[in-house]
Amino acid sequence: MPNARRPTRLTLVLADWCPHCVPLSDRAGRRLARLLRVPIRRLDIDDPRQERAADRIVRQFGDPDPDYLIPQVFLEWSDGSVDHLLTGFSEQVARTARAWNDLLASDWLRDVRRGLAR
Repeated sequence: MPNARRPTRLTLVLADWCPHCVPLSDRAGRRLARLLRVPIRRLDIDDPRQERAADRIVRQFGDPDPDYLIPQVFLEWSDGSVDHLLTGFSEQVARTARAWNDLLASDWLRDVRRGLAR
């Protein structure tokens, strides 16, 4: 199917000071990008050069509270669509780690890797 949509980039919105982000989500995001065979874009909300792009993708596709939670993870597709995959939790880091583990073990990921993306 030549016109089937395919993943093109994984975007990770984070902050280097956040324990839910670094190293946890940084490592898990890189793993997910490798599994999907896509580049990863890392947008640090504390870097003025990246903050505007981070705010834009969160506002358009994520969980956009004025003081939004991080990390947030997005998968961009060849048809221009964007899927919001994960928002970190304000509770213990272990809760965000479980969310990553669930995503990495999900049927959805298996289907995307097999080309059965919805």
